[in-house]
Amino acid sequence: MSIRKLCLLLGVVSLTSACTAMRAPSDSDPLEGLNRTVDGFNQVVDKAVVKPLAQGYDKVTPPEIKTVIGNFFSNLEDVSVAFNNLLQGKPKAAGSDITRFALNTTIGIVGVADVATELGFEKHNEDFGQTLGVWGVGSGPYLVLPLIGPSTLRDAPGRLVDAPLDPLYHYDDVRVRNSLFVVNAVNKRARLLPATDLVERVALDQYAFVRDAYLKRRASLIRDGAPDPTEQVYEDFEEASSSMAPQPFPPFKAALVQPGPVDQQVDTVIPADLQQSERARSGLGLLN
Repeated sequence: MSIRKLCLLLGVVSLTSACTAMRAPSDSDPLEGLNRTVDGFNQVVDKAVVKPLAQGYDKVTPPEIKTVIGNFFSNLEDVSVAFNNLLQGKPKAAGSDITRFALNTTIGIVGVADVATELGFEKHNEDFGQTLGVWGVGSGPYLVLPLIGPSTLRDAPGRLVDAPLDPLYHYDDVRVRNSLFVVNAVNKRARLLPATDLVERVALDQYAFVRDAYLKRRASLIRDGAPDPTEQVYEDFEEASSSMAPQPFPPFKAALVQPGPVDQQVDTVIPADLQQSERARSGLGLLN
């Protein structure tokens, strides 16, 4: 390696270290160093294996087949969703989830058709991590899991509770079961291709972008989409600021013209040396 290349390499490393040192630490991510290492490993596996599989699957699979595959696995998830809605004290939503599963499994032919949504039964998104959040358990530190991705210290153990609730988990044929797990993972990755490609293009720090988006989305799911009470203060401040904003100045002609006859308006407002100038009066638009 030449001296010039060595100096260039050291310069790049120094610049990268400086940028890392300037990055503000996040209170929700005290394990950032470890998380970035795991995230780097996940990115390598994704680019080498998972993403190419998802791209190939997305390219060769017709949209109708992808819809059928998505419906099948979404139907299986409704069992866990119903269980967590019940634990969160939402029996009406849990009943809707059970009805969805029954309709899609029977009329929808093991879930390949989502007839429940067409009949007006809303699809919910619940898991045991959200249930713990509803019970008041804090999210804890942000945590990146190997091969799985973003999570938290609260959400990660919740996966162990949700897994046995998946009917596929109890399927006896291990080879078929594992194959279906792989198909589900590839299908989900294919659906995320547009979003991840956008993040790669626009995010200066992909790790921080994904972390912040994940934590905000999880907080929103726990609130069932309700506004964040901590952001209400800022909304009130904006409303107060808009009510206190000065009114716009009136148009120039309106400022000159006072109530009364046109001739009096011109004589009282326009200086005497301009009163006799038809050109000036015409330029101001005061002539009829």
